Amino acid sequence: MEAIDEGAAGRGSPDSAGPVTRASDRERDAVVQRVQEAFADGRLGDAEFDERMRAALTALTHADLDMLTADLPAATAGAGPVTGGRGPGRFAIALKSSVRRAGRWRVPERYTTVVYKGVGWLDLRAAELSGPVTTFVAVAYKSRVTILVPPGVRVEMTGFGVTQGLADEDPGYRLPVDAPVIHVRGLAYKGTIEISTRPPERPALRR
Repeated sequence: MEAIDEGAAGRGSPDSAGPVTRASDRERDAVVQRVQEAFADGRLGDAEFDERMRAALTALTHADLDMLTADLPAATAGAGPVTGGRGPGRFAIALKSSVRRAGRWRVPERYTTVVYKGVGWLDLRAAELSGPVTTFVAVAYKSRVTILVPPGVRVEMTGFGVTQGLADEDPGYRLPVDAPVIHVRGLAYKGTIEISTRPPERPALRR
């Protein structure tokens, strides 16, 4: 019988460059932030952003995380809390029109949107949340309101006519205890309020 080298456990495979180091939650969060910045800058498309975010949240080692940022610019220093000036808008109304927020925008701790016979689109994937808990109050009258959240946040829903995408019910990873919370309080009359982590697929172009 071949002898087993007990010291080999934890050193990785013979072809590896060195010992395998486990990634921490803080290191995963740092990579998630870099991926969000790259998405906000237009360096990553929807599909790449979704793939890398989920991979970052499930990464086990430093090598797994390094692969996700190898082609991205170095992390920039945080800008710190915003002081002075006007705070972010807290209220939006669309009457037979649309409400659309996407890209870089600072989300207040409480945001209300009312859509009457129109469309609402709130994309939070590259947004900055003002606090650990963000409350969205959404009213959709004969309208559709979509709230697109990044993977890695805990979503709580209450109200009437509020749904969550089927693909988001089991994300396949465990959220940390201190994960940001997005609480949606909705009321939809002959309409829909949907929360999803993935944008709808774009129809293929006809040739």
